[in-house]
Amino acid sequence: MLRITKITDYGFILLAYMASREEDLLHNAKDLSAASGLALPTVSKVLKILTQGHILKSYQGSKGGYSLARPAAQITAAEVVEVVEGPVALTECSSAEGCERNCQVSTSWQRVNGVVLEALANLSLATMAES
Repeated sequence: MLRITKITDYGFILLAYMASREEDLLHNAKDLSAASGLALPTVSKVLKILTQGHILKSYQGSKGGYSLARPAAQITAAEVVEVVEGPVALTECSSAEGCERNCQVSTSWQRVNGVVLEALANLSLATMAES
């Protein structure tokens, strides 16, 4: 079974919440924790990862917080997964570098990986937040 990690899942939960609110509204970790039901340390960790990956912008100060770095329609699921998990690769041989075996199934896995990546790239955060 293929699964993304809980941290990526939590990232989508937080991003969808933020995308469903006013675009200019700043969100702090404490409020996001309360709204999502996720533990504050986990929310802080996810926000840091998403900020480092340029999905979010961070604003310092007493009225600071986090906002989406771009409109939700311009942020893709593929981008979020790659920021948190790294490059999308269903198997080792489906990565861009391939694997050392270079066997007959490698090309098939690369095609499957491409389909999954394309599906993620065509799914925007705005669409996810609407559901």
